[in-house]
Amino acid sequence: MEVIKPLFYILVFPGFIFQCVFSTYLEWMDRKFYARMQNRRGPLYTGYNGILQPVADIFKLFFKEDIVPASADRFMFSFMPILGLAAVITAGLYLPVWMFTSYNSFEGDLIVVLYLLSIPTLALFLAGWFSVSPFSLIGATRVLTQMFAYEVPFFLALLTPAVVAGSWQIQKIASFPSWTHGTLWVIPLQLLAFVVALLTLQAKLERVPFDIPEAETEVVGGPLTEYSGKKLAMFRIQKDILMLVGSAFIAALFLGGFSGGLWLGLLQLLIKTAFVVFLLSIIRAAFARIRIDQFVSFSWKYLAPVSLIQLLIVLLLKGKGVI
Repeated sequence: MEVIKPLFYILVFPGFIFQCVFSTYLEWMDRKFYARMQNRRGPLYTGYNGILQPVADIFKLFFKEDIVPASADRFMFSFMPILGLAAVITAGLYLPVWMFTSYNSFEGDLIVVLYLLSIPTLALFLAGWFSVSPFSLIGATRVLTQMFAYEVPFFLALLTPAVVAGSWQIQKIASFPSWTHGTLWVIPLQLLAFVVALLTLQAKLERVPFDIPEAETEVVGGPLTEYSGKKLAMFRIQKDILMLVGSAFIAALFLGGFSGGLWLGLLQLLIKTAFVVFLLSIIRAAFARIRIDQFVSFSWKYLAPVSLIQLLIVLLLKGKGVI
């Protein structure tokens, strides 16, 4: 039993199988929302043209030819998809859901998750860098430049609920707003940080309007230009799981978390995470791609100061004993 519990936790829920299944559903939902907002039908509800389309796309890639450029560093080229996927799956294990939360929850696990969520971006940069292709190198440079722009506001935004709860433990932060203790009012208090977290997560996912590194009309496929077959499929899975994990953590930190046992906790996880993905779909549909210099300027002129103002407000209220 001592062996089965951690294996189930890592491989089934909230581990690899759950993350793969739910993330592909979220991709379908995101495509559906995006299509509707553009007055298109989008994927159907059944069949390979619908809810199973993301799964079919990934399976097709696994059976495609896997090509490694002759000039590329073969080991690093092949290792980067594995590194990024492993990091994002590990981050998902810290989701504060139901009875297994205490298994790996500890004071300071928020810092670990933030570190793990940075690794996929670094893996993407290195993937493009070691591809030794002009388009890949340009895309890799944009990945790193964009990371320097959004990472600080992203960290500051997620610091706000930690200060409110007085803890660096995700479980305690998620359970702080509650009906029982009458602290639900702190959720709207963190609205500015929530907006910054959404925008920076969109940038971390490299989705419109922040899909600058992978801009097809400019640099073909950016850092992934030379990738194909199984390796490209792993990057696709990584991106879907990153959307799931990032959205779930924002939901946990800003929307009250997931509690109440297995089924109620799971239901809250699904609904709140889907809500965050819906907001990301609105951002994707409402804006066009911006230039890299515009994004860097936007991050340091607006996102970082707004997140600092939000943090200052929370610190003042905390100091006066209001929170």
